Amino acid sequence: MSPATTRVTKPLLVRRAFGIVFQDPSLDGELTAAENMELHGVLYRVPRAERRERVEALLRFVGLWERRGDYVKRFSGGMRRRLEIARALQHRPRILFLDEPTAGLDPQTRNQIWEFIRGLCRDGRVTVFFTTHYMEEAERVADRIAVIDHGRIVAEGTTAALRQQTGGRTLEDAFIALTGHSIREAEAAPIDRMRMMRRVWLGRR
Repeated sequence: MSPATTRVTKPLLVRRAFGIVFQDPSLDGELTAAENMELHGVLYRVPRAERRERVEALLRFVGLWERRGDYVKRFSGGMRRRLEIARALQHRPRILFLDEPTAGLDPQTRNQIWEFIRGLCRDGRVTVFFTTHYMEEAERVADRIAVIDHGRIVAEGTTAALRQQTGGRTLEDAFIALTGHSIREAEAAPIDRMRMMRRVWLGRR
């Protein structure tokens, strides 16, 4: 392979190695669930035959196959989130990044999302990194936790290790001990302040 060809193909290979689910909606509401999946597959150059198989398998996996022909704008928040995760997996990434995947969802849907992610990590051989400001989620789901304060990792380890390090009874106690009680960036919007106070990076394998 020539150097020029290497330079062209490496970015695609890197992009195909990971999938991303953003916190803000990124689906096209004017397209159906199947069309959103199809578009993603085309952009990632998934072969057509494989693309069709993967669309059906993933939509069945997230419980949306029967709704594949429905416009996404008619979906609930939980359904959209499940579709976004399915879409991010279509090109078979080895690493999946999720930015606050359960923000704004009801407890039932949050639990459903985490059960899905647990199964993904257990059966799909995918490493998942996610952020959340729900400490109980981090405590229940993550294998390892990194606490970020002012854009810097201030502690890293298992929940038990962080509690032991700080003397906290819960992960939230440990988080506050590590980052302090004061509200950051008073000029920021409320949601941004909440993220600054509670954001953690988590990894689950």
